[in-house]
Amino acid sequence: MGYVYDPMICRPFCLKIDKLTSLVIKPLLHSLKRRKLVVNGAEANKFFLSNEFKLVVSSWPSSSVQLMGENSIMEKQGEAHRCLRGIVATSLSSTGLENLVPKICSTIENHLEKHWNGGEKAIGLYSLTKVLTFTIVLECLLGIEVKDGMLEVFERVLEGVFAAPVNFPGSKFSRAKSARREIENMLVDVVREKRKEMEKKEQENGEGEGILLSRLVAALIRSEISEVEVLDNVVLLVFAAHDTTSFAIAMTLRMLAHHPNCYSILLKEHNDIMRGKRPKETLTFEDTKMMNYTWQVARESMRLFPPIFGSFRKAIHDIKYDGYTIPRGWKVLWTAYGTHYDPKYFEDPLSFNPSRFEDPIQPYAFVPFGGGPRLCAGYQLAKLNILIFIHYVVTRYDWSLVSPDEPITMDPLPFPSQGMPIRISPKLP
Repeated sequence: MGYVYDPMICRPFCLKIDKLTSLVIKPLLHSLKRRKLVVNGAEANKFFLSNEFKLVVSSWPSSSVQLMGENSIMEKQGEAHRCLRGIVATSLSSTGLENLVPKICSTIENHLEKHWNGGEKAIGLYSLTKVLTFTIVLECLLGIEVKDGMLEVFERVLEGVFAAPVNFPGSKFSRAKSARREIENMLVDVVREKRKEMEKKEQENGEGEGILLSRLVAALIRSEISEVEVLDNVVLLVFAAHDTTSFAIAMTLRMLAHHPNCYSILLKEHNDIMRGKRPKETLTFEDTKMMNYTWQVARESMRLFPPIFGSFRKAIHDIKYDGYTIPRGWKVLWTAYGTHYDPKYFEDPLSFNPSRFEDPIQPYAFVPFGGGPRLCAGYQLAKLNILIFIHYVVTRYDWSLVSPDEPITMDPLPFPSQGMPIRISPKLP
């Protein structure tokens, strides 16, 4: 027997599988059809995720590809994938992250002033964190001003990402396609204006406003990528960088509310950082490196509530693995739950125990950001967003959950079914 987490009802259920570290022969998901297999275990995760481009390739539904873009990094392979990933990685290097921290801090402070301040009240945490992370990726990372209604348009696209690709009026996919065209029309103007600005200055402006957009447009000017590649990857990065991060933040605060002892340890960590700073002095990148326990709490929250379920890989050759043959063309699904809830990798896996991350975790057992060549390129940005936001919340506010047992639903990404309402009040001086 092995435990697999059921995100629909927030408790584990049992599945009979042949080997936790091997292939699951009986389908684990009712929606799975023939020519698909599910794998479980760190060894299996490592084999299939690390052999991207060699034995398998990423495989997404047609609706996802059409809405995120056929020229986005999630569809690219080989040299084209390495080129785009290199641009993102350079933008999120240590220097890039260091430059982002004050911008993120300023954005969070403005967000809190607008939505959190004003005395004791109730707020919808999840929807507000989505507003915040959306603003951070657009304004801090890309240098694109967020305007009224922009988030709602992006959300309409997301609603159709896993819908049936049937383009009839009124369908989720049709509405999403319409929203995608609206976004593209807006981004075309932004990208072309940025190109004119950079060509006029005759420099990449790589460390200026919107570091990632600047680097993408610089590659466009050098004819390394096309305009449509810039557009598709901006769209993908906005979705990848904001939606899953919002859920991770919400679940981290949820678990802190349920575990006051952990909250006390975490709060001390942030108070210690504050004691070393002058009044109104902003955080630095070095400060975030001191938030070790906070990151343990965040990782344990993502272990219990992975922001993504998993993803498919398609075999491009006949694959022999652990005594089985997977024919070319078959699809393999790896899931975060398969290892996150396995006592082989995490002792007493149903308990919330951030200190388990004090010791090294077996590679490919903890996979909230995937792994291998397609490891989430923006995971360091997600880490910064989580750490800095948690710092501001715990040092400035007291909060409690309105619905402590609120269910987590999947459609298809996980989200708190009631929007995670919380009661907040400013901390007394």
